[in-house]
Amino acid sequence: MRIEKQKAIKLREAGMSYSLIAKELSLSKSTLSNWLKDVPYTPNEEVLIRTSNGRGAYGIRRRELRLRETIELKQIGAEEIGAITKRDLWMLGLGLWIGEGSKTMEQIRLVNSDAKVIQLFMRWLREICELQNNNITIAMHLYPDSNETLSRAYWMDVTKLPFEQFRKTQIDKRLDKKQSKIGKIPHGTLHITVASGKNPDKGVRLYRRMMGWVSAIMK
Repeated sequence: MRIEKQKAIKLREAGMSYSLIAKELSLSKSTLSNWLKDVPYTPNEEVLIRTSNGRGAYGIRRRELRLRETIELKQIGAEEIGAITKRDLWMLGLGLWIGEGSKTMEQIRLVNSDAKVIQLFMRWLREICELQNNNITIAMHLYPDSNETLSRAYWMDVTKLPFEQFRKTQIDKRLDKKQSKIGKIPHGTLHITVASGKNPDKGVRLYRRMMGWVSAIMK
């Protein structure tokens, strides 16, 4: 799937329309829209010929304006945030755990499929919670269309954790999975669990401190 996405990006950068790319790579336009929404687009000669009528040209102009505005507003947003302080990171990671983490059995866990979210949580565990690699374990939850070897390499790169920290992979073998969902999460979801390593300060005591952080924010 990563190879197909790279091909789609190259074709888009070469000025091809969604219709032409979809036909070339046998992909749906919805998939292309998700992959290519931030890729700058200038139609090539073939596309211009196909859309030489006024309605097509108007559509192209609208897409160009939308893309240009999106890029500009994202830049403005990034400048408004500025540099992230340690306290910013503390609050960001805690908010992420409040919303996405497990709070049962006095264990620190988080499950997500977004690489950026995983990277943020890993940074939080290391810099704020002061955990080492041996205090963090991960397990993949994959689908039949996932490649376990490629997915493990992908998550190793995202988390910067060694192979030894991976636990048993779970494969979702449901037969009723919607066709529209196939290929949408090629590397599955990642389950992150904090392991104390027989040091309660890195386990149950850390969990209870974190619940104190939550309490202070929520009151």
